[in-house]
Amino acid sequence: MENRKRNQTLSIRLTQSEKSAIISKAKKSKLTLTEYILKSSFKTQIKVIDLQLLLVELKRIGNNLNQITRKINSGAFNSYNFSEMIAMQRKIYDTIINLSEDKQWRP
Repeated sequence: MENRKRNQTLSIRLTQSEKSAIISKAKKSKLTLTEYILKSSFKTQIKVIDLQLLLVELKRIGNNLNQITRKINSGAFNSYNFSEMIAMQRKIYDTIINLSEDKQWRP
């Protein structure tokens, strides 16, 4: 890292085990704690993905599939078995829900 005057501080709250792990990793990498945290934070790219619009559209598609399935089951018309399509819709929906609820940060 370049030499510069560091006159700003940043305070964060950690558990004892989190603090110990960061200090240990800094020592293993032979960096000061400041250098380790700076290198780690600049090197790590964090992406924020808003899945809400996609979820809304998937719910609409699911609703349409359910309406089609009801009509088929009621005998209104005979057509392709949509059970596989509905299962895949559910799988996509569940995967997106899991992604949007995943609050654990992975470097």
